[in-house]
Amino acid sequence: MGQRLATEYVKASLQLTEAEMSKFVHSFEEQHIHSYVLVLDNGNQEVVLEDGAGEEIRLPFQRKATTYVCETSCRLVKPKLTNAMRQALAAFKGNAIVNRIYRGYTMEYKYDQGKVSRIVEHVDGQDRLIFEYKDTLGQLQQLFNQCQVEAQIEGIQERINSLLDARNRAKNLEQIAQIDAKLSSYTQQLFVLEA
Repeated sequence: MGQRLATEYVKASLQLTEAEMSKFVHSFEEQHIHSYVLVLDNGNQEVVLEDGAGEEIRLPFQRKATTYVCETSCRLVKPKLTNAMRQALAAFKGNAIVNRIYRGYTMEYKYDQGKVSRIVEHVDGQDRLIFEYKDTLGQLQQLFNQCQVEAQIEGIQERINSLLDARNRAKNLEQIAQIDAKLSSYTQQLFVLEA
């Protein structure tokens, strides 16, 4: 693999509690990245990160109730700050679309909750999927839930059929009205489940 020319955070977002915000800022100090926080209007904050080699990024955090939300984009060239941002994104479960730019091609990484969910290589207008996370357990759970719904539908259809038979045998209007009320309820349930 060639030498990386730049890393571009096309779209990055983090959502941190107050306690996580403090840990976020201190996590950069452990990597020898100088950081400081500017407190802005309405409790908003801007975290400034400097790598000591002339590269700097500013991360604006808006205060929303008890959390701080950062949505940003930036371009990094030096590896120190690039690696620190990657580690912070993973540790604090951020979402992002990140382009790692090399001579002649670009690798696009999609992060969901701090984990790489997709990698696509872009070369000369051609895209090639390198990796895509498949939530096999989640897909199996969905399939299982669908089977449960089908069983519920089957049970309701059986009850409707027996109520229709009972309605055909009913002798007075009061019995028919009671059966019709139950049929209406089951029909509503069936409509919801089939949707």
